[in-house]
Amino acid sequence: MLTPSMEDYLEKIYELMKEKGYARVSDIASSLDVQPSSVTKMIQKLDENQYVTYEKYRGIVLTARGQKLGQLMKERHHMLEEFMRILGVSEETIQKDVEGIEHHVSPTTLNSLQALVLFFAERPDCLAHFQSYLAKVQDERSE
Repeated sequence: MLTPSMEDYLEKIYELMKEKGYARVSDIASSLDVQPSSVTKMIQKLDENQYVTYEKYRGIVLTARGQKLGQLMKERHHMLEEFMRILGVSEETIQKDVEGIEHHVSPTTLNSLQALVLFFAERPDCLAHFQSYLAKVQDERSE
């Protein structure tokens, strides 16, 4: 079973590998703002669970399983960001909220949110109508 922390690490390793072609303990530590020793411990857990291959002093490589989950975590994160943008949430708040909820939403709810995001992406007229309605509701509540 993946913990929220494991998911964060897999997502970060996936991002670094896409960006740089590799992921090092120091890169992960600075990206997640944690100590290198914490990264090493987590990488060892991920290695034991066959999400990464870790060779001391050589680097970290995602296994096929880790690659799939890292990509899934990244896609989930992106989808939740898009959902928050549809709701008109500020970028600063989006980053805080997505980190707070991405590990605590059921797969069923995530699938429904994904469908809604895709629906609005395919129907910009509906998105504009919804955002206009949302602005009206927010104005009424602020009065």
